[in-house]
Amino acid sequence: MQETIPDGGLDTELREWRDAAWAQLSARRLTDLVVGMVGIPSPTGEEGPLAEWLTEELAGAGLESTCQRIDDRQANSVGLLRGAGTGEDVLLYAPIDTLTVGDPAEDIPWIGPELRRDMRPSAQVDGDHVLGLGASNPKGHAAAVLAAAEAISKAGVPLRGDVLVGFGAGGMPSNGRLTRGMTRRNTGQGVGCSFMLEQGLWADHAVVAKPGWAVAWEEVGLCWFEVRVRGTFTYVGSRHRMDYQNAIAGAATVVEELEAWFPEYAARHTDGLVAPQGIVAAIEGGWPRMAAVAPALCRITVDLRTSPRSTPNKVRREFGTVMSAIAERHPDLDLDWSMILSIPATHTPPDSPVITSAIAAWEEISGRKHEPITHTSGGTDANILRNRGLPTARIGMDRIGPDAPMALDFPAGMNVVDIREAMRLARYLIHLTVGLCGRERKDPG
Repeated sequence: MQETIPDGGLDTELREWRDAAWAQLSARRLTDLVVGMVGIPSPTGEEGPLAEWLTEELAGAGLESTCQRIDDRQANSVGLLRGAGTGEDVLLYAPIDTLTVGDPAEDIPWIGPELRRDMRPSAQVDGDHVLGLGASNPKGHAAAVLAAAEAISKAGVPLRGDVLVGFGAGGMPSNGRLTRGMTRRNTGQGVGCSFMLEQGLWADHAVVAKPGWAVAWEEVGLCWFEVRVRGTFTYVGSRHRMDYQNAIAGAATVVEELEAWFPEYAARHTDGLVAPQGIVAAIEGGWPRMAAVAPALCRITVDLRTSPRSTPNKVRREFGTVMSAIAERHPDLDLDWSMILSIPATHTPPDSPVITSAIAAWEEISGRKHEPITHTSGGTDANILRNRGLPTARIGMDRIGPDAPMALDFPAGMNVVDIREAMRLARYLIHLTVGLCGRERKDPG
């Protein structure tokens, strides 16, 4: 009699394969992978050396591997573990670029007065934790992906479908860094993931490893806006003698208005798993070397996160409405604006096989009913995958706990990884991958 299993669960044979792969995992190996990755700087646009290292590691793990060059500095790393060709294929994906650079010349003073020990591309092992730039996000998650694929390979699991591994460049919400001779503007915002798909990497299901110990089937997108406030180019010694309109003072008014509006926007668009937020990210205006004069222009950059239930055009119009209201309340302001970037938010139906399987795997690993994380406002390359038509689940590690070597704040959440969490994620990815790739396709065509 054939064993009855729940949707997304594993039968006896698949559990044996999963257990064999689990036996290949070790905390030592995961630690070494994180330490190796952290020690190779990979700021957005300069991931090439890390991609080459990962390609060698994939080959050593028994996968067919390719370093996929985007330009002379930026590259992806791609691996393939072939199945029998009779099952469905799954892509395990993680980005590899760090949010900040790890170079005082670029990071300070905006990151703080100095680079903390977790903000540098140099790994430090502290008990169950590893500290260093990107040690958790994204490199700890990428290490868990690599460890899971390696364990499946070394266990000789006779999968029916292929396991594809993608380590993508340019996964951070960043435009191009115009430093150290770099000229490309489009080095972030999922450019590596998009290029990977364009070059033929494809699967039936995709799983993105990014923070959050719960299965996510949707996430926010983003729209960037530039607001331009104009004033009078003038001299401090003349402000009382001739026309005076300070663009920086006007920009401050706009910033205060927007900061008051963002919570209203978030409340209107909070539903499902998301609570899209907004932020004023940068102000540019004037000459710090010449404080005696005020500029004729001040620019403000805004990041407005978006719901899967909205399009960039709807969000653009909503932003236009609030900007018109600000202009009406402050008729002395001379301002205009434009949308300068958009990545649509995405949604995979919760009854898709990758989501039901992901939830079943989570419940088995956790020993309790799945509880999704709601009110999220972080975007990932899952948006690139879903927008291209790949059903995608997102899963990752939990935050560091009170036993971590430094207290949790935003940078520590990126730069400190708990290897015990990475082990749990690797075990989870094995369970899910065996379930997705271990069965024969229902439709052999």
